[in-house]
Amino acid sequence: MNNNRDNLRRPLRQFAAMLLGLVLWLASTPLLAQSPIRNFDHTKTGFQLSGVHSSQRCESCHLNGVFKGTPRDCASCHAPGARLAGQNVVKPPQHLPTQLSCDSCHSTVTFSGAKFNHMGVAPTACTRCHNGVTAPGKSAGHIATAGNCGDCHRTTAWLPAAKPDHSAYTAATNCASCHNGTNAISKPANHMPTTLNCIACHSPMGATFTPHSWNHTQQPVTAQCATCHTGSYLSGRGKPANHIPYQVLSGVAIANCDSCHKAGFSTWFPGTFHANVSISTQCATCHLSGVYGVTSKPATPIHATVTGNCENCHKTTSAWTAARPDHSLYTAATNCASCHNNVAATGKPANHMPTTLNCIACHSPMGALFTPNSWNHTQQPVTAQCATCHTGSYLSGMGKPANHIPYQLVTASASANCDSCHKAGFSTWFPGRFHANVSTSTQCATCHLSGVYGLTSKPATAIHATVTGNCENCHKTTSAWTAAKPDHSLFTVATNCSSCHNNVAATGKPVNHMPTTLNCIACHSPTGALFTPNSWNHTQQPVTAQCATCHTGGYLSGMGKPANHIPYQAIGVSAAANCDSCHKSGFSTWFPGRFHANFTVTGQCSTCHGSAVYGLTTKPANHIPVIALLNGSTLECNACHTSTITWTAQTMNHNNSMGNGAGWCKSCHDTSTSYLGNMMKMALNHRGGTTIKTDCSQSSCHRPLGTFGAPYSKWN
Repeated sequence: MNNNRDNLRRPLRQFAAMLLGLVLWLASTPLLAQSPIRNFDHTKTGFQLSGVHSSQRCESCHLNGVFKGTPRDCASCHAPGARLAGQNVVKPPQHLPTQLSCDSCHSTVTFSGAKFNHMGVAPTACTRCHNGVTAPGKSAGHIATAGNCGDCHRTTAWLPAAKPDHSAYTAATNCASCHNGTNAISKPANHMPTTLNCIACHSPMGATFTPHSWNHTQQPVTAQCATCHTGSYLSGRGKPANHIPYQVLSGVAIANCDSCHKAGFSTWFPGTFHANVSISTQCATCHLSGVYGVTSKPATPIHATVTGNCENCHKTTSAWTAARPDHSLYTAATNCASCHNNVAATGKPANHMPTTLNCIACHSPMGALFTPNSWNHTQQPVTAQCATCHTGSYLSGMGKPANHIPYQLVTASASANCDSCHKAGFSTWFPGRFHANVSTSTQCATCHLSGVYGLTSKPATAIHATVTGNCENCHKTTSAWTAAKPDHSLFTVATNCSSCHNNVAATGKPVNHMPTTLNCIACHSPTGALFTPNSWNHTQQPVTAQCATCHTGGYLSGMGKPANHIPYQAIGVSAAANCDSCHKSGFSTWFPGRFHANFTVTGQCSTCHGSAVYGLTTKPANHIPVIALLNGSTLECNACHTSTITWTAQTMNHNNSMGNGAGWCKSCHDTSTSYLGNMMKMALNHRGGTTIKTDCSQSSCHRPLGTFGAPYSKWN
């Protein structure tokens, strides 16, 4: 393109030199076109002389002295072969093709520096002039293109050229055909190494190739990280200066960055070495110092001389905390605190129980984190020292619960220690017995006034409502509360016992107490224990004809009838009787209780005397068989026994028995019987004969059915 420019400028320089010679010649000639001598004003002709024209001789334009008809257009004088061209500068052959007049681009001062107005020039017509001959054309290094100049270049300025329209470019476009560093910007030297076409990552419409869309999917990247991530390439961040030196570890096969960095392409974190690489040695390569930003050797005395071999103590890569020196050879002679001093290694915490014992006295050197410990109270004297540790502030030193009794406030136990009461050994606090070990007869209210301490406390009863202390005024022993009672010695018959003894404030009458409205003190001594003995003597209230009210067997001290008492209620005359109708010996005994002495009975004898159940005189075993009499089963004792004073005053009542089936005489009078009584007894055949007799009274025998004697009084 430079050669084209030189070719264009050479005739222009020649033309300018000719004009300059002409000007110098005219300056030396006395006859000038605008000479003051002539004093001719050329503007009046309608053609003002300017520039080089003003210094030309008149005859240069007005040939042969002819003024009229002299052409005024540039081409008549400056076009090759024109009539008036003469020695004038003319339009050279390589002049760009145009129909415009010369003065459209050239001035009268000089032809050089012409300004071409491209207005009206079609964008596709550039090459008609810009062909390297007429005007500068595409340079040798111009990008290969068949497009028109106007696609990229402007008519107002050739450079900078606008970029080609990339909108139609696709993945099939060979970007590097232009972007090769000669025709157009190419990949910089620090571009990541790739053979991909530019458009795979860079948008053809983007400015200066940014932003790019590289996302690791455009080409295979597995195990290829280090190809780009060296720190030397754009957007290919490399290992930081303090990256672990995994390359110097022997026997460790790490293929590439993604051997450890597995979180994807958006972040390097977390990059976990031990989770992906199995290694049990060479720990110090990375962990000896803090250079690599990993857990490193701490600045502790126990590590002061360590220069490697971390794995001698640290047996796992999952945590450092499980590491410790080999304690298996440590004994009671080992001074544990030389390391376990909270500087070199974990020492006793601030809340450890106070002791000067060596750690190994309780903690196994092989135990994890000092647990479990074997403290069993035998390692050092502990008698009367419990409170030294059991304050609640030390590990494993359980203190008093919040509701522990405030024994320090009780004079007798103010200086006591835990084991003054807790004597069950070291495995349990229970039972802790205060009164069994501390003798005190006062200050009861310190512990027992409320239920705060979990003890027997003042009950919510009327008798205790106003009590604020001095429990010992009533409660005289520490072994039981139940023996306590107010001082009753001043109570009298005027005292309303039931105001307290109502089974709410204090024990009241039981449900089986005898029915009475008497005040308790009428029978019970106010100073007696548990209301016994009582002094009831039947004089405290009217009791005549009231015995059965209490003596039912259902009340305390109210003995009822025995199970075999006579059933007097079944006898008409005594059905409504009370105990004292028969029992008249006073209140000290029931005996004798006399029925017949107090009731006149003319019947119902068998109600009581029919059996031995009631402990009375009953029909003897050899009593005559009453049932052998006519209707004998209905006879009562008084049919024969007419006195309630004695049984022997009896009169035989045959109840109109006829004998021989209507009652039987032989049942009593046959010699074979042995019943009580002085009746005559004979054999049935005592008269002889051949006829067998069936009874004493029958035809031809004794009356009433026979003919001998008188009925019931005489046999013959």
